Amino acid sequence: MQEDDILKVFGQRIKQLRLAKGWSQEKLAEKTGFHRTYIGMVERGERNISLKNIQILAVSFDINMQDLFYDQNRPSI
Repeated sequence: MQEDDILKVFGQRIKQLRLAKGWSQEKLAEKTGFHRTYIGMVERGERNISLKNIQILAVSFDINMQDLFYDQNRPSI
């Protein structure tokens, strides 16, 4: 798997979780302290997100960090 692929798969997972909560990008940005454009870039796989920011996302979604990488309906990344 190429780096770009993993970034896109991770971004799709973030978007999936955000939509499942019924949140806009603006709402997720508010909860994380990130800028809305950063959220969009992560969701599109354009940003290589840091572990610190992954932790912030997990806390915002109220899930374990590992759950950001696993969707029961798809193989893990």
